[in-house]
Amino acid sequence: MSRTIFDTPLLEPALRSTSRGVLRVLGWKVHGELPARAVRCVVIAAPHTSNWDFPFTLLAAFALRMRIRWMGKASLFRPPFGGTMRWLGGIPVHRERSNNLIAASVEALKSAPGPLQLVVAPEGTRSRARQWKAGFHHIARGAGLPIQLSYLDWGTRTCGLGPLVDPTDDVEGDIARIRAFYAPFRGRNVDQFDAG
Repeated sequence: MSRTIFDTPLLEPALRSTSRGVLRVLGWKVHGELPARAVRCVVIAAPHTSNWDFPFTLLAAFALRMRIRWMGKASLFRPPFGGTMRWLGGIPVHRERSNNLIAASVEALKSAPGPLQLVVAPEGTRSRARQWKAGFHHIARGAGLPIQLSYLDWGTRTCGLGPLVDPTDDVEGDIARIRAFYAPFRGRNVDQFDAG
């Protein structure tokens, strides 16, 4: 995998040291820290209801000393911004060809060296989604990695990390328990997040 903003010499340490300050100035609090066992994991990013979630996710990742990668629709990676999006940790996804996305993600996680947290929005969209997609669970289970719960709560202006979840054979049960964790949180667009 190519170098990202999270492992760029000189820039990375400076951004890590200033991100908490920037969030504090913007009125946000940061909670938790990445457990040693989550140095390689799949991260749930929820609620995801606004384009504003992206810059705050980057700030939170730096503040929490994470090295995230994230998946986005392929159109975000067209010139002239494609290189920048990849440098910010992006991996283009061709939704019309997503039948092998889980297998490709599992292989990428297995072959990538060093620390890596793959961020996935389980709603799969910024619009209201009653059903969460199970892809994050299949990727984590296939790669033999835990699932790190993370959140941006626009209601309380807090961001952080919740519990680490080991995926089991009971996909529906795991997702129900994970959604219960997210029930108290509010997205920027409150009516577009449904954790129930």
